[in-house]
Amino acid sequence: MAENNFVDYVKIFCASGNGGAGSAHLRREKYVAKGGPDGGDGGRGGHVILKGNTHMWTLLHLKYKKHIKAGHGEPGGRQCSSGAFGEDMIIEVPLGTIARDAETNEFLFEIAEDGETEIIAEGGKGGLGNVHFKSATNQTPRYAQPGENGVEGWKILELKVLADVGLVGFPSAGKSTLLSVVSAAKPKIAEYHFTTLVPNLGIVSYRDNQSFIMADIPGIIEGAHKGKGLGLRFLRHIERNSMLLFMVPADSKGHKKEYEILVNELEKYNPELLDKDRFLVISKSDMLDEELQAEISKELEDIPHMYISSVSGYNIIQLKDQVWKILNKTG
Repeated sequence: MAENNFVDYVKIFCASGNGGAGSAHLRREKYVAKGGPDGGDGGRGGHVILKGNTHMWTLLHLKYKKHIKAGHGEPGGRQCSSGAFGEDMIIEVPLGTIARDAETNEFLFEIAEDGETEIIAEGGKGGLGNVHFKSATNQTPRYAQPGENGVEGWKILELKVLADVGLVGFPSAGKSTLLSVVSAAKPKIAEYHFTTLVPNLGIVSYRDNQSFIMADIPGIIEGAHKGKGLGLRFLRHIERNSMLLFMVPADSKGHKKEYEILVNELEKYNPELLDKDRFLVISKSDMLDEELQAEISKELEDIPHMYISSVSGYNIIQLKDQVWKILNKTG
């Protein structure tokens, strides 16, 4: 997916429909001089609804459609006939989309399942017709309720990437290269920081026609949990991964220190992220001999880890085996 096509944050204006007015009609027929009230109810105003779609991966379709308006309900009619409901506006969104109120930043809901629907702006109720107000003391009420107004306001939609494995590391740790090797994804790869500005997803083929989804999360930096750089935007994607695969390059000046900084950033952002399964890989290990690997392993003795090289293919199959074991709690 091209970077400029991946949109994970939009602000939209939602306006639901007004409810239709109830009817104050009085029954009048040739041989019924005083037929009494027969005004019907007004129709409900249209809702603005979000609906989950498992085939969507981006909020791009909402980037240039900022105003979403539902239809108004129709007024009630004679013979107790109710007005038609206003047309609902259904917005399809990817799974992992959360909705917030733009003014208060209040969390409204999350769309997590295919076909799941949530009302983001509820339509106004239709007014009651005069037939509801007939009583022993008022046999011919000549009034009815007006419909309720719809609601309107700015809403924020944010997308959190859904994947089995999230790649976590500083910029240029080799995340994009690994994803390009183990899947058909073609992320942008270059030897400079922040090549990846949006998540890339790839389906990793495994044994016996099985597979899992891996996400290349944009590189985070120290201080990301405070909003440094694009930290908060990047970190929220990590919340939607089943396990976290940390990546520290072989040429790092301090492998354990770099890993601890990454873990600390996640903990400061959301402590629950540390409840996820995690595993560390030392990337670009084709530049390490056995002696250097042994030295690094002493430093990482209490951290489960593995050495890989995406360029040479070193331990890539073994890494897929390890990830599969963690995802399926086997071994």
